[in-house]
Amino acid sequence: MSATHGPPHIADPVIRDLVGRVAKYWWVELIIGAFWIVISLVILKFTHASVTTVGILIGIMLLVASAQEFMLAILDRRWRWLWALFAVLLFVGGILALIHPRNTFAAFADILGFVFLVIGAFWIAQAFAERPLNDLWWLTLIAGILMVILAFWVEGEFFLDKAATLLVFAGIWALMHGVSDIIRAFQIRRYAPD
Repeated sequence: MSATHGPPHIADPVIRDLVGRVAKYWWVELIIGAFWIVISLVILKFTHASVTTVGILIGIMLLVASAQEFMLAILDRRWRWLWALFAVLLFVGGILALIHPRNTFAAFADILGFVFLVIGAFWIAQAFAERPLNDLWWLTLIAGILMVILAFWVEGEFFLDKAATLLVFAGIWALMHGVSDIIRAFQIRRYAPD
């Protein structure tokens, strides 16, 4: 075992360049992670929240997720089109959620299982993609697997149960997103140029 705790060497120059550019802004990921945790606490605190408030919070969450995807589109030349596609879809969803928050709440309650399945699949893929760079990649993998399990569980609920469940799981989703972002920020920081 080596006594040094520096970042692992990245052989691929394209990935090394991308990681170096992202690592300079590791603190942005930290701030975004803290923001997600605050959002989760706000959502989980609203036990009797109005439908409109939840719709607005979902819209804000989608817009923040869109901004993160746009950042990846700017930084990753190879998969720019994929990140941009996700960013645009999340942006449109966020704007529609803010325009029609009541409809957003009802729509999300109806498709909650599918939304969790998509998020879980994305997190699982992200975990394996980050494996060479992130020693704690398995935390994202576990979060993704939990989201997939929640997707199948929620799909069997009735609408009123889904509406109540939406509050809890939107809060849990935001919390898991925040914790993953904070961990990723400190993992990325290791690659920051001195």
